[in-house]
Amino acid sequence: MTDPIADPAVPPRLQDDKTLPLIIYVLLIAGPVTGVSHVVAVILAYISRKDAPDWLASHYQFQIRTFWLSLLFWTIAAILTPVGVGVVLFVAVGLWIIVRAIVGLSNLLKGQPYPTPKNWML
Repeated sequence: MTDPIADPAVPPRLQDDKTLPLIIYVLLIAGPVTGVSHVVAVILAYISRKDAPDWLASHYQFQIRTFWLSLLFWTIAAILTPVGVGVVLFVAVGLWIIVRAIVGLSNLLKGQPYPTPKNWML
């Protein structure tokens, strides 16, 4: 009997391979501190999403969206820094990224697709 969720176009060894999405989540968590790991994370997510089964593709989409939204929020924070609000926003965006990545990581480790990968918040 075959697995009804398995995608026949994806090799069986990649059906449940959580390693790369897990690494990307770790890179996103490190992103607010390092900055560079965020860029590496989004590149890996873009490269990996085309060959992934649907449940993993939802995680890649979520990771890519997290990158672009954080870039937007960081830009807004940088613009508002001279006013004094930007510093607080930088901290808030960093925490937002970490929380998003931890929630995504939790779903990944449970073997579940991310339920709402296009949401702004969680």
